Amino acid sequence: MADKNKPEKKFVASPVSATVWNNKGEKDGKDFEYKTIQVSRSYKDKEDNWQNTDSFRIADIPKLQLVLSACYSYLATTELKEE
Repeated sequence: MADKNKPEKKFVASPVSATVWNNKGEKDGKDFEYKTIQVSRSYKDKEDNWQNTDSFRIADIPKLQLVLSACYSYLATTELKEE
């Protein structure tokens, strides 16, 4: 069974979160790594169970900006360390 990809870093400003993923790919026979960002909003459904969505409300935008800015800062400083 293949290892499941785990998140590299997660930033949360409840109920909004942004997760940094480290991915591996292959192009022209060469392996490479790249990062992706996944954003989501948590909410409770009618049965009081936690759910996630990639749909946001106007009130979520400031928190969305905050977590995306944190992701950018993290990735920019991480890339500087690797050079």
